[in-house]
Amino acid sequence: MKANKLFSSSQSQSNLLDGIAVFVQVVQSKSFVNAAEKMQHSTSYISKEVSKLETRLGVRLLHRTTRTLSLTSEGEVYYQQCQQIIEDALQVENSLCGRQQIPQGRLKLSCPIGIGVSRIRPILAEFMAKYPKIMLDIDLNDHKVDLIADGFDIVIRAAMQLEDSSLISRRFMNSTSLTLASPEYLTQYGLPKHPNELVAHQMISYRNLKTPETWQYTAQNGQVTQTHVTSRVSCNNSEMMISLCLAGQGIIRMPLFNLREEVATGKLVPLFEDFMPINIGVYLVYPSRKNMPAKVKCFIDFIVDKLGDS
Repeated sequence: MKANKLFSSSQSQSNLLDGIAVFVQVVQSKSFVNAAEKMQHSTSYISKEVSKLETRLGVRLLHRTTRTLSLTSEGEVYYQQCQQIIEDALQVENSLCGRQQIPQGRLKLSCPIGIGVSRIRPILAEFMAKYPKIMLDIDLNDHKVDLIADGFDIVIRAAMQLEDSSLISRRFMNSTSLTLASPEYLTQYGLPKHPNELVAHQMISYRNLKTPETWQYTAQNGQVTQTHVTSRVSCNNSEMMISLCLAGQGIIRMPLFNLREEVATGKLVPLFEDFMPINIGVYLVYPSRKNMPAKVKCFIDFIVDKLGDS
């Protein structure tokens, strides 16, 4: 019987490989008893698996006597093919295990523009030099992406608090959100001394927030003030917001990690400093800790080492 006929069964693929490993082990062990010991199953289980395999194929694979075990001609052909299948499967598994251990392959990352430009960009060359087999696919975008649906390995997110999720998140950096205006703006429109006064000002809001026009502040005594502002500009890009604010076109509220020297040099002036600081966490978000690819693990470790607690 030709080998290709042995694989022409109309059985569904769901049980295509059933019994193959058992059959190969029986042949290599030269007995059902020895195969059962090596596979840690009972002899009856091993015998039943081979019998089910023969029934499915419609051929006898083994000649059995009380003392000897030998292959039929069909069994010989089938054994050679199955042995190759198992060797190929082991090679694939070993290759994958190797890939898990060696950081390599394409790493797809999503990161907000501000964090990417100000924090990730300065250390990226060092990461690439350290892991030359990793190919980076970086999406700098202030829009919230779907990590799983969009096929990302890691997403960096900044938030006061992340939404509940089945994803794993690791907080590696903290920042403070400031309300800011340029000196030119304050000269023209006046200095607001309380958040409630923002309703009379030119506001530039970040559109990607759930409630972009509700700005909340907490006084030192714990009293909460929610100010509902009217945006002259609603924008989903922090760089654009900073640029407009520097040009005196409005007031922004922005995490400090998006700013370089604008506050330190006085180009932007913090407002409401007598209120409690608004803390922002920066997180690495990824699908699972289990069976984490080496490329993902080394990136997480690198970012935490370079930027952790900054």
